[in-house]
Amino acid sequence: MVSKKVKPQKTKKNTKLINTVLSGESIISSSKEAVDLYSRSFFGEHISGKINYSLVEALYLAEKNKIQVSYNSKKLTFSKLMEKCKKIDSKIQVKFLVFKDLRDRGYLLKSALKFGADFRVYEKGSKPGKEHSKWILYPVSENQELTWHEFSAKNRVAHSTKKNLLVAIVDSEGGITYYEITWTRP
Repeated sequence: MVSKKVKPQKTKKNTKLINTVLSGESIISSSKEAVDLYSRSFFGEHISGKINYSLVEALYLAEKNKIQVSYNSKKLTFSKLMEKCKKIDSKIQVKFLVFKDLRDRGYLLKSALKFGADFRVYEKGSKPGKEHSKWILYPVSENQELTWHEFSAKNRVAHSTKKNLLVAIVDSEGGITYYEITWTRP
């Protein structure tokens, strides 16, 4: 009988998974690896010595096999994590698809809650805190209604914060169409 040593679970780049915990509506890690990932790629927010990931960031990193999320001491699969996130945010699936698409293209997305939007989007190579985001992003499902009043309000928020409005419409097959709205002077 031949025995094998069992190695810790690792990602494709031969680094350990970052252990995180789902607590309420937050996904948190206090590991050195989480801080390192934040420093390199701006995933999460560094608060009181811990990294707090948004739901979409955690989903993205879990799908990319960078983090392991636990809840009540049980490790969650990606699908179980998505189920938990849907209970917290009914629009998480649409937000995740848009986040994943833009992040995979090299854009950096951060929360825009204080602007009344879902995301701030930074141009490729930009660094939050040192440069301003270019867009405020609203991901919507193709089945979601958006009145002219709501559209106008979103556009005013973008304009007042000196950003362009970006609306991402996700179709039933997961395809995404982006519309950028800018103000022009006559």
